[in-house]
Amino acid sequence: MQTLTTALAAAPIFPFPARQPALAAREGHAMQAGPEEPSLGSLFRDAALESFDAGQTVFWEGDDAEDVFTVVEGLLRLYRSLPDGRRAITGFACAGEIVGIAFTRRYPCSAEAVGEIKLRRVSRRSLYNAADVIPSLRPEALATIAKELARAQDQIVLLGRKTADERVASFILAMAERIGQSPREIDLPMSRLDMADYLGLTIETVSRVLTRMQRDGMISFRGRYHLIIERPRGLRELSGGADEERNDDISFACAG
Repeated sequence: MQTLTTALAAAPIFPFPARQPALAAREGHAMQAGPEEPSLGSLFRDAALESFDAGQTVFWEGDDAEDVFTVVEGLLRLYRSLPDGRRAITGFACAGEIVGIAFTRRYPCSAEAVGEIKLRRVSRRSLYNAADVIPSLRPEALATIAKELARAQDQIVLLGRKTADERVASFILAMAERIGQSPREIDLPMSRLDMADYLGLTIETVSRVLTRMQRDGMISFRGRYHLIIERPRGLRELSGGADEERNDDISFACAG
């Protein structure tokens, strides 16, 4: 099977949706050589592991989008800055998730470590080269982009139509799916202010909703950050239900 190193060295540079007839022979050879094809994850495997402290910036909004990242450990905060200094969090990237594959020439948001994080990066040039040479990478890359678009649509509905209670409930359920120790237990490392900036609420409103959910027996806290979902069905009903059930396998990331 053709290795990624060989593929990257041989391929020209252009975005993966394009196809070049000259690559057909190499692709055919790669498919015949073995049953397994490289995945997007294998692109990052040999990349250096980078560590960032809490609050450290990984990339800035408006910078050239030269790299694509995968979060190995921890949580990445994705946000945009408004001219008056306000911040709008557009998403959180969790361990195992890829950030930047759907971006265009410039980063549409900034990325900042919520706590200590580890990540790997590859250049967009390398990703495009590999996706051009190795056919199996294309549907995986397109699926990743499709998930980001679906998350963006869910976020539009959340901000445009949902009440404060529905927004907080939707957030808890989505994060439980992505980073929960179980479907009912989750560590929420982000602050209440982060939650508020993501949900389009004030920090006071987020705190009131969480307190009300605790009082009603829907959730409980063990310490400040460890949340337990006591009544999953009730929380899902409060969230609006339909969109969470439809998109359990996808949640939110940076909507550029």
